[in-house]
Amino acid sequence: MEGRIFGFIIWCVFGIIFICLAVFSWFSKNPVGFWANADGCEVRDIKKYNHALSGLFGVFGIVTIALGIPLLAGQNSAWILLSVMGVMIETIIAMAVYTLVIEKKYRK
Repeated sequence: MEGRIFGFIIWCVFGIIFICLAVFSWFSKNPVGFWANADGCEVRDIKKYNHALSGLFGVFGIVTIALGIPLLAGQNSAWILLSVMGVMIETIIAMAVYTLVIEKKYRK
């Protein structure tokens, strides 16, 4: 039982990191980058861009935490596939939303 809860707590920490990133981007005065180790694009309205990115990060964090619930089912549970595949699909969707919606809308 303790291992399941410990694993779920570690999983939740990663979701909370994204929620903290959402709060940071909401209050940031400079454009927040989405891609790691890459310069962000020049944006027209920094505040609205950061708020949109903050929403994306917040939803990503909350969904990540929700996808960790199958970890509580125990070891050798087939439900863990839902968590693993869900995070992969969630990440692809987040990249698509950023590229096709947010960056397209706010790029100079």
